[in-house]
Amino acid sequence: MTTATNATNAKTTTTTTTTAVTPTAHPVLKPALRRGWRDLSNVQFGVAPAHALVLGPMDTATSSFLTLLDGTRGVPLLREEARRMGLPDGHVHRLLGELSRAGLLDDSTGGGPAADALRARGEVMDRLRADLASLSLLSSEPGDAMAKAAARRAMRVRVQGAGRVGAVVASVLAGAGVGRVDVLDGGHVQPWDVAPGGLPAESVGERRDTTARRIVRQSAPGRPPRRSAEPEGAAGLSLVIIAPRDGLDAYAPAPAAAEELLASGTPHLYAGVIEGTGVVGPLVLPGTTACAECLFRQRADRDPTWPRMLAQWRSGPARQVPACDLALSTSVAGLAAGRALAFLDSGSSAGAGVRWMASVPGFEWHSSPIWPHPSCSCGAGVSVKGDRPTADTKPHATMAG
Repeated sequence: MTTATNATNAKTTTTTTTTAVTPTAHPVLKPALRRGWRDLSNVQFGVAPAHALVLGPMDTATSSFLTLLDGTRGVPLLREEARRMGLPDGHVHRLLGELSRAGLLDDSTGGGPAADALRARGEVMDRLRADLASLSLLSSEPGDAMAKAAARRAMRVRVQGAGRVGAVVASVLAGAGVGRVDVLDGGHVQPWDVAPGGLPAESVGERRDTTARRIVRQSAPGRPPRRSAEPEGAAGLSLVIIAPRDGLDAYAPAPAAAEELLASGTPHLYAGVIEGTGVVGPLVLPGTTACAECLFRQRADRDPTWPRMLAQWRSGPARQVPACDLALSTSVAGLAAGRALAFLDSGSSAGAGVRWMASVPGFEWHSSPIWPHPSCSCGAGVSVKGDRPTADTKPHATMAG
């Protein structure tokens, strides 16, 4: 029997797995993980500690058998191959069970009907293979990566804002296989809106929303599945990403701007850049986690001058050119897209109610919780006892905005 252990900086923590029968029809070792011999009897799968595992003890015959797990053979044929290699009866059954429980095994035919339809589109599959390899690391269930990729194709996301952050987020989500990515913004593309992966230089002078929708189509790996007419407004949206070109509206979002999303129960995520500081979050799950009004109330509780300062900043003359460092805006877009995909793939609230911030030139990301406020009308804070402040500023009595 083999034992799976976690490999972390050359140290291992043993976790013995059971030998339950794997439901995998066409087993394939997850292609994302490299493997190598740690010693004469233990094989390590994966390089980076986050997903690396050690399996052992293992003999050379079993190691040779692993090369047959490429997804082209069903379990009956693998048993025949094992017998020809001199492996004992039941060995394949036990080995596949261990590999499956360790999260090292995928199924080249798994994922259900939607996954089968996706496999039939060869060009789309080729574009998504790197994403599929990454998705396979996130679940121990064979076929789950394909199921998630197919589920993305049926999702609809709206990005509000087509500046250096929003346009890149939209193109990344489309390229990662999200079936419908809508982009909303006004005005025309300015030279400082241009960004690699976002609005191109040749689009200067064009309408922002028209150009953003074009790059979304160009980024997408093929057309999404056809569907019936979609509902108006926020209904039917899997997620809204609020990425305004004015970073103040991401750092201190106006509660009124999210009223429709709260009323419809639509999850939404804030992202933007203000004065050389990148902001991602919070991800708002209406009625469950902190919203924009919670954020405002928490800050006003800590700093009574906050409402007055916000009113001045919002009523002052608009800045024609924002301070939006290209490297920082790209980092913000990448993190926002990553948090969005993590939520879309799992539906988990694990990343909700948290804000990430980083500033130039250090680019060191720091996270802080955003608690529901007990007095907020969103209702998420009804069970909160007292006021729990966030940590998006240093605890200094005279710290400015």
